[in-house]
Amino acid sequence: MSDEKASIPGIIAPPPLLYIGAFAVGGAVHAVSPQPIITSDSAIRLFGALLLVSSSIFARWAFVTMQQLGTSASPRRQSVALSTSGPFAFSRNPIYLAMTGLYIGAAALFNSWWPMLSLIPLLLLMHWGVVLREERYLLAQFGDAYASYKTTVRRWL
Repeated sequence: MSDEKASIPGIIAPPPLLYIGAFAVGGAVHAVSPQPIITSDSAIRLFGALLLVSSSIFARWAFVTMQQLGTSASPRRQSVALSTSGPFAFSRNPIYLAMTGLYIGAAALFNSWWPMLSLIPLLLLMHWGVVLREERYLLAQFGDAYASYKTTVRRWL
């Protein structure tokens, strides 16, 4: 393994592509066989819009926190600082949490069960193919500091 490869987590794919792909699968099934979440479009759409806005704000907060530390949010780049403040003080994965909120909000706007059902394998894929790999990488990169952080902050919520 080259030094460059060892300096990044080695995730299976960029998380935004995984989320977009899963949503596309759910959307395609919805196009063939629509299954609304509830019959009142306005209530579910309002919920979806609120979740989209709040998740966007949360994601921005996480990105700004990382930017202030001089580290990248991209799992394809080396982490130069351990983010433990801002949203990282109560979730080790606030960006993925926000992406999940955006996903659920979009599914609510479409008022469709299919994207919600495709979220289940997506979250399993995120856990095994992204999050656990990143955790191994961060432990190797930051050692005891990350080990201590893991004991005080939950993975998701």
